[in-house]
Amino acid sequence: MGYPFVEIQLDRVAANTRLIVDMCRARSIEVVGVTKGVCADVAIAQAMLDGGVAMLGDARVQNLRRLREAGVNVPLMLLRIPMPSEADEVVRVANCSLVSEFSTLSQLNQAAGKAGVAHDVILMVDMGDLREGVMPQKILPLVQRCMTLQGIRLQGLGANFACYGGLIPTPEILSNLVALNRQIRDAFAVTLPVVSGGSSANLGLLMAGALPAGITQLRIGEGILLGRESLRRNAIPGAYQNALNLCAEVVEVQEKPSVPLGEIAQDAFGQTPVFVDRGTRKRAIAAIGRQDVELTGLTPACPGIDILGGSSDHLILDVSDAATEIVVGSKVCFYMQYGALVHAMISPYVSRVYTGRALLHPAKSDTKGS
Repeated sequence: MGYPFVEIQLDRVAANTRLIVDMCRARSIEVVGVTKGVCADVAIAQAMLDGGVAMLGDARVQNLRRLREAGVNVPLMLLRIPMPSEADEVVRVANCSLVSEFSTLSQLNQAAGKAGVAHDVILMVDMGDLREGVMPQKILPLVQRCMTLQGIRLQGLGANFACYGGLIPTPEILSNLVALNRQIRDAFAVTLPVVSGGSSANLGLLMAGALPAGITQLRIGEGILLGRESLRRNAIPGAYQNALNLCAEVVEVQEKPSVPLGEIAQDAFGQTPVFVDRGTRKRAIAAIGRQDVELTGLTPACPGIDILGGSSDHLILDVSDAATEIVVGSKVCFYMQYGALVHAMISPYVSRVYTGRALLHPAKSDTKGS
């Protein structure tokens, strides 16, 4: 497989999944394994299933279709609120949708009727992050209307945190979400089994034992893939942070000044760069760039390498203090933040290399928890 590539250690994905599933199961919480960060990569999805998730979720119908076509037959959840124009396909490939508009519920109801199926929905409530969801005071009327739809099975309520608005899911806010579910029970004499309380942003509360009772589901992607909670990117104890790494090949190594020689204007992306004069340094170019990955989300795996910047197709590195000698043809690898992972998995120029297909219990490793 040619460079650049994402190295995907499937046994570590499975181990991270098992760790989080076990933590959640101890508190009667089910985990939806979220595949949107890896474009519903089928091997990674299978590793999540091997790790114990019973449902997979993705934001795009195309990705759910890919899983179905690959033979994945577990329940699938559409995470992005559906477009009305895709209602027919949503009910074909997804078992459950997150929904906030009655007009969309009506479209899904019609599509479910034509397909002869019942479609599960979770009604999204905006608890303050200001992305999707109805405001809390409007949830009871929406539930009442939803219950008139024969092709829709209302499963519960959900909320999103720390995405658009960066809102922290506090115990108080989550308790308010649980209270809304109780209000529905009291108003309509119906028990909704699901309170989908968030994502990897909730893992800190979970580990601290502060997640309120009544939260029954979490939608976890980053915690499984990168071994971190997503509020402050703290490592999850016992999880691997290097289950997926980006690797590129070095195409030039030269001693060069650390400041351009002449007047500086805008770079290729319309920014005016700023340089610190560190004298002559040993610099390397790796054959990957901003067309492939979010460079600010990379951390060199080799100690002593610094990322200086990059252009569309080139990543500039200071390797003067690298722990290992870097020459033309060297492989340089990087740990990725979530944004970098998403871009690398989308890029048609970045290959994927899979290891650990046996999905055995992971052996002890110096890189675990690092």
